[in-house]
Amino acid sequence: MSGPEPEPQRVRIDLAARRRVRVDRALREIEEQTRVGEVLVEGLIRAQLAVALRLSAVVAVLLGGLPLLFAAAPGLAEVEVLGMRLPWLLLGVLAYPFLFAVAWVHVRQAERNEQDLTDFVDSS
Repeated sequence: MSGPEPEPQRVRIDLAARRRVRVDRALREIEEQTRVGEVLVEGLIRAQLAVALRLSAVVAVLLGGLPLLFAAAPGLAEVEVLGMRLPWLLLGVLAYPFLFAVAWVHVRQAERNEQDLTDFVDSS
């Protein structure tokens, strides 16, 4: 009987080597702040700004419009739900889950914009 057999050496096969060259080129464009990199980053910034402005408009209209609604229709301000007046319920209690939901949507949209840029860089 001979001693233990030597373990075969592992061989690493890298099928993504060609793709990595393309990714490195696009990342280099961004890191070196060339004109192409600037355009990519500006596009991302524009997309992020558009998301922020849209969601800010939603918050401003819905939360900012409630006091105007109660001023225009004073009868609504006297309505009670669950022992609380409607303005207190909407502005003091339900506004926080609404803001949390808007923040969650903002994060999801921002991550999707960043993923779109990453996918574009990977595909070029």
